[in-house]
Amino acid sequence: MDENNEKLVQLLMEENPRYRKLYEEHLFFEKELERFNQKRFLIPEEEIERKKLQKLKLAGKDEMEQILREASA
Repeated sequence: MDENNEKLVQLLMEENPRYRKLYEEHLFFEKELERFNQKRFLIPEEEIERKKLQKLKLAGKDEMEQILREASA
């Protein structure tokens, strides 16, 4: 990420509540996925939860990128 994007992300974190919420959720999903990835085996329910978290994380990242594109336009 270049310096301009870093500044824009920082600005969005401060001024855009939706962006900030998505960013915080992204960090939470990463932490939870890491917890699942540390396990040697997952029971079926855990595997379903892991897939759900992956999808939520990706959807949030897509929305964050959309907000970033709109803000930089």
